[in-house]
Amino acid sequence: MSAKTYEVRTYGCQMNVHDSERLSGLLEDAGYVPAPQGADGADVVVFNTCAVRENADNRLYGNLGQLAPRKAARPGMQIAVGGCLAQKDRDTIVKKAPWVDVVFGTHNIGKLPVLLERARVQEEAQVEIAESLEAFPSTLPTRRESAYAAWVSISVGCNNTCTFCIVPALRGKEKDRRPGDILAEIEALVGEGVSEITLLGQNVNAYGSDIGDREAFSKLLRACGKIEGLERVRFTSPHPRDFTDDVIAAMAETPNVMPQLHMPLQSGSDTVLKAMRRSYRQERFLGIIEKVRAAMPDAAISTDIIVGFPGETEEDFEQTLHTVRESRFAQAFTFQYSKRPGTPAATMDGQIPKEVVQARYERLVALQEEISWEENKKQVGRVLEVMVAEGEGRKDDATRRLSGRAPDNRLVHFTRPEEPVRPGDMVTVEITYAAPHHLLAEGPAQAVRRTRAGDAWEKRNAAPADKPAGVMLGLPTIGAPAPAPAPAAGCGCD
Repeated sequence: MSAKTYEVRTYGCQMNVHDSERLSGLLEDAGYVPAPQGADGADVVVFNTCAVRENADNRLYGNLGQLAPRKAARPGMQIAVGGCLAQKDRDTIVKKAPWVDVVFGTHNIGKLPVLLERARVQEEAQVEIAESLEAFPSTLPTRRESAYAAWVSISVGCNNTCTFCIVPALRGKEKDRRPGDILAEIEALVGEGVSEITLLGQNVNAYGSDIGDREAFSKLLRACGKIEGLERVRFTSPHPRDFTDDVIAAMAETPNVMPQLHMPLQSGSDTVLKAMRRSYRQERFLGIIEKVRAAMPDAAISTDIIVGFPGETEEDFEQTLHTVRESRFAQAFTFQYSKRPGTPAATMDGQIPKEVVQARYERLVALQEEISWEENKKQVGRVLEVMVAEGEGRKDDATRRLSGRAPDNRLVHFTRPEEPVRPGDMVTVEITYAAPHHLLAEGPAQAVRRTRAGDAWEKRNAAPADKPAGVMLGLPTIGAPAPAPAPAAGCGCD
């Protein structure tokens, strides 16, 4: 009898992407195998959901509706729904979609295999939502999507009370992992061939608040710098409130911490920031950007911005445009304000008409496109060591190019070297052309460095094995750049 197959469909932020790696690991530990690409469905389909955007509910129920006839025609097929939307909606999901077998929350993802088996035996839906974290998710088995780059959670939950964000209510208060556990996981990953790690947290630089050490995050960055074989360290997403000088110093002074920063602005207006319950103001934000650039002149800084928050005036919006001009972001993930039931902002006066929000949004996107292109043009002539990526360049086959990430996380398409290279290997190239969202290196490679990470990729892909359908990054980035595998945008709530 052949093993049952599974597929995990992921929407939302990097936390969800990493949770999906754990869900895949749990299912494989329980004897399931990934559904082959192009296969007509899987025996188990898991939705790992996001609750940040207004259309999240519609998207989920639309996808569940599409699966209903397939399930009716496939005896034994099971559907599970987890993640933030499951934590929020709970019993509503099986009422709206009674063909769903399992609903589980953000705090008990480890229960998925047990709940699937219980639903099969009892022949009824299992809804189990824990109110607090049962075990730190990093203790669970994990099926990593990449052989050369990995997410590493350093905390879960968030202590902020931003009025537009429902995530703290669904993920709970911040809980920090012990530094020793984090470093042990990183060392184990490096031992397996991983050469790039991304430290992950809902508010990553608040790390230490749960263990009583205000400098814990900078110490963690410096400790990562001592791990032999670890070539690139990134992190996402920080919060301006907690971004202290010791973190900037640790970034600048630790060679394997990359010159890249994702710093969510949300608004450039002090009035709107106060209404959002963000604990910084424009001057503080621009001060951080100035200090980062002084310490790391080549740093690429990206951000999240919400347009049309309740009460936002034209003058408020102009302050956002001013902050964008001053900050010179490499890229911005721009969001139209989305009303989320259960958040204070949903019932605020001054909800902005859709057409006004749309017009402001288009002005912001146009400004940021212009700045992104100007900043990318400054890269022309630079010689960069690019880590070869897997599946980043959608036109690579047609153009005979490869793609990868520069140290500052910019996407680079480059001429395929004469000698074979693998994802995870390093190629040194000279940038010859800049577009708003990518760079080109059209000349021959100056150097190729084969790495342990490339060896790991080659080993993983040597044996013929069915590959999973992959993780779908359902980031709500209409008009914004495509997200990178390394940190790009948060869920718009940092």
